[in-house]
Amino acid sequence: MNIQEVLSQKVKEAVQSIFDKELPNVEFQPTRKDFEGDITVVVFPMLRVVKGNPVQIGEQIGTYLKDQVNEVANFNVIKGFLNIVINDSFYLDFFNSIKNIEQYGYVKKSNDAVMVEYSSPNTNKPLHLGHIRNNLLGYSVSEILKASGKKVYKTQIINDRGIHICKSMVAWKRFGNGETPESTGLKGDKLVGNYYVAFDKAYKDQIAQLVANGTDQKVAEKDAPIMLEAQEMLLKWEAGDPDTVQLWKTMNGWVYKGFEVTYKNLGVDFDTLYYESDTYLLGKDVVADGLKKGVFFKKEDGSVWIDLTEDGLDEKIVLRSDGTAVYMTQDIGTAIQRVKDHPDVNGMVYTVGNEQDYHFKVLFLILQKLGFSWSNKLHHLSYGMVDLPSGKMKSREGTVVDADDLMADMTQTAATISEELGKLEDYSKEEKQALYKMIGLGALKYYILKVDPKKRILFDPEESVDFQGNTGPFIQYTYARIQSILRKAASMEIQSNVHATVTELHSKEKELIKQLQLFPETIQLAAENYSPALIANYTYDLVKEFNSFYQQVSILGEENEAKKILRIQLSKKVAEVIQDAFKLLGVEVPERM
Repeated sequence: MNIQEVLSQKVKEAVQSIFDKELPNVEFQPTRKDFEGDITVVVFPMLRVVKGNPVQIGEQIGTYLKDQVNEVANFNVIKGFLNIVINDSFYLDFFNSIKNIEQYGYVKKSNDAVMVEYSSPNTNKPLHLGHIRNNLLGYSVSEILKASGKKVYKTQIINDRGIHICKSMVAWKRFGNGETPESTGLKGDKLVGNYYVAFDKAYKDQIAQLVANGTDQKVAEKDAPIMLEAQEMLLKWEAGDPDTVQLWKTMNGWVYKGFEVTYKNLGVDFDTLYYESDTYLLGKDVVADGLKKGVFFKKEDGSVWIDLTEDGLDEKIVLRSDGTAVYMTQDIGTAIQRVKDHPDVNGMVYTVGNEQDYHFKVLFLILQKLGFSWSNKLHHLSYGMVDLPSGKMKSREGTVVDADDLMADMTQTAATISEELGKLEDYSKEEKQALYKMIGLGALKYYILKVDPKKRILFDPEESVDFQGNTGPFIQYTYARIQSILRKAASMEIQSNVHATVTELHSKEKELIKQLQLFPETIQLAAENYSPALIANYTYDLVKEFNSFYQQVSILGEENEAKKILRIQLSKKVAEVIQDAFKLLGVEVPERM
């Protein structure tokens, strides 16, 4: 039982004993820095149950707690806030109970499985900055859910079919002269992406020519020869034309190899893969079944719909009049297929941008109406766009920020700043390069993940690599500093693995232990809210607290041996928690910087 649970029980007892009233719950908050205390009971909400002066009520409850609770050393009341001082022994006992626990705060894995979908790219272009946010969010949420005790399957659905894929294929046939990733030295996804851009340029040129010759703009857009060719190619693919299918397999194969390199560099992975070419016909049988049960209805033209107006939404088509599926149909079928493939899955998380908010409201509601027991455990991890100081990105115009280029730029930025700081004289070239990559990627990941997923981000690469403030490199630097302290302690042959017989804590030691106490709770909150930002900002608060401790107390220079040992142990535990927290964000930490 933690101190909040102990106090909650005793405050209720106090209200019952003093006022003969039953208090339903107790509201706590951290004590403000300018007042003495470790935890504060907010008295004002109690006035609904206990009538009277909040200061007097606080004084009476405080006196009861001091008499009845061993952990309570003292108290004070400021207006309607009861500030409670907790005994140092409580914090020392707590720290001694966790100091040797590996992955403190992580919960043992249960059989409660959840599937997290992220990335889900199109195979007509390389991954870009928007994909980076998607991948980092999905991967981090997967790791956080694992740490909270869930079994997790990481998955993606690869959008490998459709008109956009055929556009790249047509352009390659027209302009490619048989070139390949090997012949050009380009990553396969970049080569295919170049042809997607080439298609758009040729398409616009043809439209302009048609309009110049007197064709209406809308007719020109529809009748441009290259667009007609792409539509014909899609029909050939759907009909299984051998040459078309072979070209499709070849070009998609180039893209997959390119994606693999990007994923590896970004440090994300997947347990299972789904391909739209395999799933795009799924769901039609479910619609037929739902039609019989009255979940769906058929219109005069033969199209099938669902009426969600009573749920505050509108009517939604699930099957066209010609019997072909829409995206909603595929998503219904794919969700059901995933549970068939993994029967232990009891929930799913879809990492998709906020422009799809309405789509997922409809999808989840349809699955509920179809009666699937797991449908009330579906979550859309909706996130905002990522902008750069230069403005918005457009794939077909080739103005996107390429994921590989951005990662390389981040590594170079980290190299420039690190060399200016000039602390790497004894590093080899390879060691320097590995460190620059660790800092650059850490900066990128932290900058994106520290922001609440729902918020739009303006990503500033230079600001993200700052070694001061709420940044990845600042936290990495603090971790490296602690490692330096631990190496010095080892060289001084300090026996830091023994029990430190300390009875009183410095205020900075106590604040650090209080921050460590919050880690398990933060993991659970981050899992419940699907928010890596909670982990990122917790870690920053922990690091700030450690740096304040480091500046105000002597660690290795402390004369009292027991205090010195405690401070080394505290430093070590802080480093472990930084490392474990950053692991949940997919960020590595360096031993030296």
